[in-house]
Amino acid sequence: MKLDPSFIWTAFTQLLSVIPTTLLITAVSVACGLIIGTAVALIRTFRVPVLAPIAAGYVTFIRGTPMLTHLLLIYFGLPIALDALAAQFGWGFRSASIPMIAFAFIAFSITAGGYASEVVRSGLLAVNRGQMEAAHSVGMTTAQALRRIVIPQAFAASLPNISNLVVGMLHASTLAFTVSVVEVTAKAQIVASTNWKFFDAYLAAALIYWGLTLLVERASGLVERRINVYDRGGVA
Repeated sequence: MKLDPSFIWTAFTQLLSVIPTTLLITAVSVACGLIIGTAVALIRTFRVPVLAPIAAGYVTFIRGTPMLTHLLLIYFGLPIALDALAAQFGWGFRSASIPMIAFAFIAFSITAGGYASEVVRSGLLAVNRGQMEAAHSVGMTTAQALRRIVIPQAFAASLPNISNLVVGMLHASTLAFTVSVVEVTAKAQIVASTNWKFFDAYLAAALIYWGLTLLVERASGLVERRINVYDRGGVA
């Protein structure tokens, strides 16, 4: 087998058209995952009755099962549940109208939420408990102290791990092709199917993922430096 540089370049240029899909899947899953993860982390940190064991079970299940399994459970299970509800309540909705990418959004957000909860929880535990007590002493409610003092510091402490989460979800977006979403990996397979030069096409895809990962790491580094300026009491 010989490498075909001209086909690698052709595949590379064709894969560029689906980068927005890969980035959209990553952005939606990370954003929704952080919202879910923050809620779960707060519930577990403050040991909310009834909800805390449910949240712990959710995290255990997500971390103990493969991401592909989450995607397939949502892909095959959600339509069954929605169609049953539609039939029960007489809705005109049919699950067949759901776009395929929506299944990837939901499944990856649920997965990211499980991992993000541990990231945020470690950040919350890194914040000195005395700061919450100090906030209460000046008349802040718990919600105000969390929003203004604790959560911003927790996210700053969690930033390196959040960066790892973004990279992980970027790479995991390749699984979306299993539910017929055409992202970078699926596009590489389509491009290579014309001449069976799969290695060349996947090499082009690997270069794109590498480049995107470097961009994420560079962006994360810039944000970390700005946060460190604030930590030193300077002005950004």
